[in-house]
Amino acid sequence: MSVLQAQDVTKDFYEGAGTLSVLKGISLSIERGEIVSLEGPSGSGKTTLLSILGCILTASSGAVVVEDQKVDCDAGGSLAAIRRKSIGFVFQQYNLLPALTAMENVEYALNIKGQRGETARREAERALYEVGLADKTMTLPRDLSGGQKQRVAIARALAGQSPILLVDEPTANLDSQTGQQILNLFKHLARQENRAMLIVTHDQKVSEIADRVLIIRDGRLVN
Repeated sequence: MSVLQAQDVTKDFYEGAGTLSVLKGISLSIERGEIVSLEGPSGSGKTTLLSILGCILTASSGAVVVEDQKVDCDAGGSLAAIRRKSIGFVFQQYNLLPALTAMENVEYALNIKGQRGETARREAERALYEVGLADKTMTLPRDLSGGQKQRVAIARALAGQSPILLVDEPTANLDSQTGQQILNLFKHLARQENRAMLIVTHDQKVSEIADRVLIIRDGRLVN
């Protein structure tokens, strides 16, 4: 059953007197337990599409459907509520708060979702254990390796049981061995926890774990 859909999504940006059309009628559907790789050259619209599917940006036209809830281009303030309930993000640059420990970074994300106190701490500990960082809960980001920072970012996305994970270039800053470990973890999360996962990437290895590969060029899906 589909948990995330795009329906004829377009996105235009206005520059002075001109219009830049970045997305030109994108339609796709992703199911629970499925890993989809989104690939394409720089400037093709990958990150814009990820942001619209994640309810960070609104579409110029068309709609996004998240867990049967339609999000159209006039959604406005409801976008944040949808993100909190249904979507976990893994960002390329990790976006960890440097003054917070690994556990506090995950706990902070749970606070935003409405979980606080002991409940949030237990969930943060569980998520860090799941990504293999049970021994790094009190470690600050500056003392973590690149792979460990990525795992904290994944734990933050996992915490709160979001059914949809949107991932931006997860292996771009990692060595090949650590990158493969991260991809194995993604595969486990999709298969064992029935999460839907969309991964924006330039890494051919992502296609090896993906159920489907989508190619975007000049704002259109080409396959």
